[in-house]
Amino acid sequence: MQTKMSPQMPTKPVDCDGLKKLIREVPDFPKKGILFYDITTLLKDKLGFALLIDALSEHYIGREIDLVLGMEARGFIFGPALAYRLNAGFVPVRKPGKLPAETVKVSYELEYGINSLEVHKDAIRKGDRVLIVDDLLATGGTAVATAELASGLGAQIAGLAFAVELDFLRGREKLAKYDVFSLLHYDR
Repeated sequence: MQTKMSPQMPTKPVDCDGLKKLIREVPDFPKKGILFYDITTLLKDKLGFALLIDALSEHYIGREIDLVLGMEARGFIFGPALAYRLNAGFVPVRKPGKLPAETVKVSYELEYGINSLEVHKDAIRKGDRVLIVDDLLATGGTAVATAELASGLGAQIAGLAFAVELDFLRGREKLAKYDVFSLLHYDR
């Protein structure tokens, strides 16, 4: 017998500035001129991590999400936690050669080459409502590819959720036809 659980709603509004203070800024990484936003310092803070998951899930509670798709690798951190909060399943979206059963694959262009993502062919059923989640929205290429992969299997894209969005890279524009929700925004 399958039961439906009622997710708990966050009790207080999330202090986004407080969460931003938990993110370490690393200049010149991975190369000179880049400011890297390191979320590992936020992840290790138990209250900060809980507040982040609560705030992301609050946007989607009540939208009847069937599956949360998380992209390798940091989507694996947020995806299962959101799936639990939304009473949904979790599906990993992996780099090629990592999944043991039959897969479907999508390739997409990056600034420096081509990359690919795969998902098990039987992971998504036609009509499943999916939420795609990752740590960061930058140029949007990985998110678009994941949405195409899910749509190709018949999924309805309920939304895309990100912990951090780098607004100046304009990745959201590539995702204009979807509900995109990012909790923390950076202009530079």
